[in-house]
Amino acid sequence: MKSVEILLLLLCLKLVFFAAFASVPSICPADLGSEFNGSDEWDGEFFPGIHKIKYEGPSSKNHLAFKWYNAEEEILGKKMKDWLRFSVAFWHTFRGSGADPFGAPTKFWPWEDGTNSLAMAKRRMRANFEFLEKLGVELWCFHDKDIAPDGKTLEETNANLDEVVALTKELQGRSKIHLLWGTAQLFLHPRYMHGAATSSEVGVYAYAAAQVKKAMEVTHYLGGENYVFWGGREGYQTLLNTDMERELNHLARFLEAAVAYKKKIGFNGTLLIEPKPQEPTKHQYDWDAATTASFLQKYGLTGEFKLNIECNHATLSGHSCHHELETARINGLLGNIDANTGDPQIGWDTDQFLTDIGEATLVMLSVVRNGGIAPGGFNFDAKLRRESTDVEDIFIAHISGMDTLARGLRNVANLIEDGSLAKLVRKRYESFDTEIGAQIEAGKADFELLEKKVLEWGEPKVASGKQELAEMIFQSAL
Repeated sequence: MKSVEILLLLLCLKLVFFAAFASVPSICPADLGSEFNGSDEWDGEFFPGIHKIKYEGPSSKNHLAFKWYNAEEEILGKKMKDWLRFSVAFWHTFRGSGADPFGAPTKFWPWEDGTNSLAMAKRRMRANFEFLEKLGVELWCFHDKDIAPDGKTLEETNANLDEVVALTKELQGRSKIHLLWGTAQLFLHPRYMHGAATSSEVGVYAYAAAQVKKAMEVTHYLGGENYVFWGGREGYQTLLNTDMERELNHLARFLEAAVAYKKKIGFNGTLLIEPKPQEPTKHQYDWDAATTASFLQKYGLTGEFKLNIECNHATLSGHSCHHELETARINGLLGNIDANTGDPQIGWDTDQFLTDIGEATLVMLSVVRNGGIAPGGFNFDAKLRRESTDVEDIFIAHISGMDTLARGLRNVANLIEDGSLAKLVRKRYESFDTEIGAQIEAGKADFELLEKKVLEWGEPKVASGKQELAEMIFQSAL
């Protein structure tokens, strides 16, 4: 009798279980079990209950709507979507776990099964495209290791990547979504502990070349507009065991070979280098925009590469993002922007979504001065905070970042329309708008001529820089 009661109890629990889930939108549980049978197919939505994000204006209280980003609206002669060219970074959005140097992962998305299988990789890619479509973003970017698992050999690894890329090509073909850029992850695997292109081991150098070759082929196949090099471990911990000149020469040879292969396969995308000063190595060779520009000039690579500026990396190098963007811009090297920011109270690369309106306005000032950044874009190299664990938080974070940069663009339009800041800057340099100033800027004023002028003029009068006025004008635009 007791066994019958237990059987009835189990039956009741089973009925309660199915009744409870019958009313829930179709979303894959964390433990897939046999229901999905290892397949990447998906019957329902990855983000049920979230519709396509729309523009509702500044007065909207809807946290799943844009307040400032209106994709089709024209600002300064271009649509907002063409100025901003937003892109979702696959690695943070779909591979970010919430782990940090002091804590374990906190994010367990409903569609994950705890594996890094091919089936799981394909399911993530489907989730990526649903997210992009609902967010209204037409660009995305990736590292090779984000989207496909490693195999036991290079051949197996490449085969895995090919299988995921085939699905990706199909998903792109069904939508307006396309690839902003791809890259090879040359820093996580233990083989890259001493760097990739700057490794002291020739076998590692060769493996890195093979990995970049494949990643570049995949980027080209998916119609990518750019290809990025981030030297996560291209640097040193101590100069005592480092031949820095030899390593820099090796890095140059590596990049030259990449340029040659790009041309061989007919890839017309822009090659980008992403500067970063430190972390994980003590000193990285692409420390900042100026250092990287100098490297490119020394090795004759200036015409082949542009820079992907990350705002958080600018902070770590002791600069503002605006400084790095302007340094890249005036050298003709501004190609793409990693849209994030860091925390001034934390010493590492925190990759936060940019929400500071003042900083966003300065960023957009450089972009407008550059005439835009196409074929580059703004990719959200930013991750949810460790404590943000709801699926809708992925949308809220991106909406916030997009709205902030859109508001920055609107502020720049106000500054340009007002004209007072530009007028102040012109006035500050008006002494060079003279005959002698023109001679100096044309390289036709030697020291003898300038000495003669000083003897004629006497002690120079120095006008006010009007720093406070400039800041006041800027603040009034925010």
